[in-house]
Parts: sequence; structure tokens; C-alpha cells
Amino acid sequence: MAAFGRANSGQHFLNKEESFMYDREVRFRMEDTMNAARLEYTEKGVMNLASRRCDITRISQSGAILAILTQYNLPKQFYLDIPDARITKVGCVLMKVFSNNTVEVRFLRLLTEKEMNKIFVYSTHPAHRDRVLDIRA
Repeated sequence: MAAFGRANSGQHFLNKEESFMYDREVRFRMEDTMNAARLEYTEKGVMNLASRRCDITRISQSGAILAILTQYNLPKQFYLDIPDARITKVGCVLMKVFSNNTVEVRFLRLLTEKEMNKIFVYSTHPAHRDRVLDIRA
């Protein structure tokens, strides 16, 4: 029993593959944008989905900063819909809540380049004014 305690004392609680995955996660650069979006989640374990409007102010392939219009309790996990770009049900995890009614979320999957381009095409931010949608892609 003593040998087991010594062998495990310096190990991380994650196994080698999981630890590598989280330590080496790529950080994508956030870009300014302005898109209308909708948060969908279940309230208090009830089966029907509640829906709240929000704005995406910054986005990357792995996460976003959302501006929420009114204060309410947001669950730890929810879905993000971006209706203009026709992107639905992006799973999100709440990372940080800021005092100015904004929250930082992390996506449960990476957005593709095509999805990012669609988001920027429909953005009302001045930096994306000249973006056009490539219908061939």
C-alpha cells in the first residue's frame, strides 16, 4: 500500500492524454464583431427551452464575448444560435461573468472558417463592412 501512495503522489489527476489535450489547447484571437444572437437553455431542469436575446461583441473559433441586455441567471451550459448566419445550436460553457452585463463563453466545438466568414458577413461592425459571402464555398 505504501508503494502505491508514493507512486501516485506526483501525478496529475488527469491521465496523460487528457492532460496533454487541455495544456496544449490552441488559443484563437478574438475579433470585434456585432451580431444578434439567442441563448437557449432549460430553466430549473424543465424540459422546455428558455430563450434570451444577446449580442456577440467579440468572437473567435473557440469562444465569444456576449453582451446580455438584461440581468438574469445564466446556466453554466447552454446553446447559442446566430440566426442571421444560420448557425444553430452551438454548445457553450460559461467561463466568466463581467460586471458590465457581458459574459465570456467557450464553445464546445470549434467554429469552421466558413461559419466565421458567415458571421462576419452579417456583422454590423464597421471592420467587416467590406466582407461578402462566397456562395461557392
